[in-house]
Order: sequence, then C-alpha cells, then structure tokens
Amino acid sequence: MASPSDTESSPLGSQRVSHRKHSADDAALDRENLTRSAGTVSIGVMVSRVLGLVREQVLAYLFSARIVLDAFYAAFRLPNLFRDMFGEGALSKAFVSTFSEIQEKEGKEAALRLVSVVLNAMILVMAALTLAGILCADGLVAWVFPGAGFDTPLAPDESYGFATKRDLTVRLTQIMFPFIFFVTIAALVMGVLNARGRFLVPALASAFFNIGSIVVGVTGYAVAPRYGQHPAIGMAIGVLVGGLLQLLWQLPSLFRLGYRYRPNFDFRDPWLGKVLRLFGPGALIASTVQVNLLVSSIFASRGEGWMTWIIQAFRILHLPLGLVAVAVSVATLPALSRAAAKKDIDGFRDTFSFATRLVILFTVPATVGLLVLAPPIVRLIFEQGRFAPSDTVQVAGALRFYAVGLLSFAAVKIVTDGFYALQDVRAPLLVSLATMLLNAALNWLFVIRLGLDHRGLALATSTTMTISLVFLWLLFRRRSGLGRLGGRTALVTLGKTVVVSAVMGAVAFLTFRGLDSSLGHDVVWTRLLQVGSSVLAGLAVFFFGCKLLRVRELDQALAAFK
Repeated sequence: MASPSDTESSPLGSQRVSHRKHSADDAALDRENLTRSAGTVSIGVMVSRVLGLVREQVLAYLFSARIVLDAFYAAFRLPNLFRDMFGEGALSKAFVSTFSEIQEKEGKEAALRLVSVVLNAMILVMAALTLAGILCADGLVAWVFPGAGFDTPLAPDESYGFATKRDLTVRLTQIMFPFIFFVTIAALVMGVLNARGRFLVPALASAFFNIGSIVVGVTGYAVAPRYGQHPAIGMAIGVLVGGLLQLLWQLPSLFRLGYRYRPNFDFRDPWLGKVLRLFGPGALIASTVQVNLLVSSIFASRGEGWMTWIIQAFRILHLPLGLVAVAVSVATLPALSRAAAKKDIDGFRDTFSFATRLVILFTVPATVGLLVLAPPIVRLIFEQGRFAPSDTVQVAGALRFYAVGLLSFAAVKIVTDGFYALQDVRAPLLVSLATMLLNAALNWLFVIRLGLDHRGLALATSTTMTISLVFLWLLFRRRSGLGRLGGRTALVTLGKTVVVSAVMGAVAFLTFRGLDSSLGHDVVWTRLLQVGSSVLAGLAVFFFGCKLLRVRELDQALAAFK
C-alpha cells in the first residue's frame, strides 16, 4: 500500500508536466456539476437554516434577551466553538481532502478503512474533551465571560436556585457540552458522504438537530419546572437530543456506501497521520469565525443583552451564508481535491474561479438586501413574546454591520478550500492567527475606545474577515503556482453585480416603505407581506438586471438545472 509520503501533493504549479489537457467541454461539465452539487446542498441548507431561525424564534419568544437567553447563548458558545474546531470545519475538510486522495490512489475499500481509524480516534478524543468541559465549566465561564453583565442576579420567579446569570450559564454549559461528541462524529460521516458525492442527506442533517432542539426543548421547557428545574435546562437537553439526531440521520446513507464499523485502533496508520497534519492547523483555520465570535462574547459580557443581540444578528446572516458559501464550499472541496489528486491544473483553476464568481453573484445582493431591510426582517423573525421592539433596533444594528462582511465570510471559505485541496494549511494558519489578534484589537478599539456597544463587535468581525480575505487570496495565488486565478473576470462579475444590486436595493426599500406606510407592522401577516413583497420585487429586478448586463454566471447557474 502506498503511503501518503509516496503520493504527497505539492502545489499544482510544479506539476505541469503531468497534467492532462482540460478542454472547454471539461470546464463546462465541471461548472455544471459544481452548480448542481451546490444547488443540492442549498436545498438542505435552506431547510436547516430556516428551522434554525424557527429555533431562535422559539428561544426569543420564551426567554428574556437580557438574562436567561444571554446565559443560554453563552453556555452554547463553548461547545459550538469546539464543534467548529474538531467537527464541521477542520475535521470534515481535512478528512475530505485525504479521503479523496486515498480513494483516487488506492480505491474505495482503503478509503472506507480509514473511516474507522479516524472514527475511533475521534471517539477517544471527544470523550476526554467532553469530560474535561463538564468538570471545568465553572472556570471556563469565568474566563470567557468575565464582564459584570453576567453577575446580574436572577429574579425570584426565574431563579430556580440560581443566584446569578453566571451560575445558570455554568449549569447550562455542563449540560450542553456533550453536544460536541455527537456533532463531531456527525461531521466525519458528513465528510465521507460529501467525498462520495452524496450531498443532500448531510446537508439536511442540521435540520434534524433543529427539529430535536425545538421539539424536545419546548417539551423540556414545559416539564422542567414541575421537577424544580429551570426551564432553560429543558432547552439545553433539547440541544443534546438534536445533536444525536444529526448523527443518526446520516448513518443509513453511510452504510449504503458499503461502510462497516471496524474496531481498528491502528493510530500509526500513515493516512491517519496525514489527516491529523491537515487537521491540527486546520482546527484553528476553520474555527477562526467562532474564535472571533468568542472574543466578541468576552466584550459582549460587559452589557446586558449584548450577547443575545449579536448572536441573533449572526443567526440571520447564517441563512444567506449557508445558502451560498456553505453550499458552494461543500461542493467545491471534493472537486478541487480530485483535480489536485489528478494533477489537473486547468480543472482546478476553472473550478476555483467559477466557485468564486458564484459566491460573488449571490452574496452581493444578499448584502444589499440585509442592509436595506434589516429592521423589518428582524421584526418578522423575532418580535413577539418577550422580544421587544427595542430588541429589534439593537439586533438590526448589529445585522447591518455583519452584512457588510458577508462576501468576505463566504469567499474566505472558498479560498481556504483551495489551500485544503492542495494540502497546504501553513499559510491560512498564519493568516488565521493574525486575524484573531486583529479582531481582538478591533473589538477593543470599536467598543472600548469608540463606544460602539455591541454593533462595534459586529463591525470588528466583518472588518477582520475582509482583511483576512485579501491576504488569503494573495497568498493562495503565490503559493499555489497557478498563476492567474480569474481575478479579472471575478472583478467584472463583481462590478456588474454591485450595479444591479444597488438598483435592486432601492426597489426593495421603496416597496417596503410603501407597504409599511399603508399597512403598518403591528401584526405578523403585514410584516410577512412587507418582507415577502420587498424581497420578490428585489429578486425580479436583480434577475432582469443580470440578464440586461449579461452576467453569464447567472445563466450558467440556471443552465445546470434545466
């Protein structure tokens, strides 16, 4: 059996002598396959993200933003960080890249054997990490959320034995920490399915997490007080059940691929070593956004409600981010990895360039839409129950600052996928470390020095990601040896998309203002009519504007589904 060292990939630019000719027909087929795969993922992601918003609606309806919901989100922040580090980010990407290579070099059976080795290693690591998180929850909460806002006493009618918001946060952290065990294994399964070209089932996995969180969480909310427990504990148990369902949903598809579990603990397997070499730096790279949000949480602990407002704003951003960035990224990485394994330079370049332009095409109008419609969108989703109109203003303010970084959030995923496909993680690791420091400095500048409250936290995150994108792009162009990456074509697409999106935004805003002045926004159906009509009017303008300016990426995307 060939070892990874025998087949180590260097940057594609140094392999020109062995690459095959990539014809125009090949490029067209690659674009069509990528678009179809991304579209399939988008369906699953859309369902998952919509259900995620429903889950956030339930939480906002049941709990006060300034006390209990702050504690719940803070408690979930730590396992969510480790999920990105060890699960859905780094592990999945590192595994997909290695799985694609071993499948190309040694066949399907060898690749499936690797699954058991990695699975057994992750079970041991996650079990130890989960136990440590439960035992050290008190210290972790004190370190991550040191602000005075978490020393707020709980009212007698909602304390259930907890003196302060911090005490409740510690207990919720202990309950939800095992979540990382389930979702890490689920992420490994997702990586296998994606590498084998199965996208819909893993894309829908998060939907089952949200279903479990909602159904079991609401049930727990109602039942917990009968046993003297805080209602938030019932919601925390729902998170655990949701994580388990996210894993169980994918297992039948994994077994249909021919996988059978083996108690293989050969941790000296060279292919496992390759996964770990990519995974180690990749854990920091993939968790950059979550680490930046965690740093924001440290500053957010200074004020009551700040934690909830920035998380709810970022949750709304997650919908377009998932529909575009996650979908395109999930479809792109296996395609790039296969091209790298085959030393197909032209195919790699074409796939990377097209993925970048797809991201531009869809994130720019989404950014404009969020900027002009932030208040009505937040009002429609959250303003009910214990979520007040004043909360709408605060969340909308943060959402606008997050929205300006949407293109950067999305494009960073594509460039990082390019590094992963070439199995070069050193450069993005250095950029990630630098941007984490930059984010902390910008948080201090915007919040402490300039007094921008929680909105400064969102602005710092967006600014950091934009700077990160610039450096990653320049480094990728230099280290990949690919020469031009289609940057000029991408700029043309960007220019046309910005022009069309500006007109789209004006039409959407005027549509909303007209409906709001005549109908008001006191009831749900008028809010839905306002947002729905504004979005549809904007989409119509965007579609015809792209046709008028001959934005070919839209035609290529639509052609893939004919």
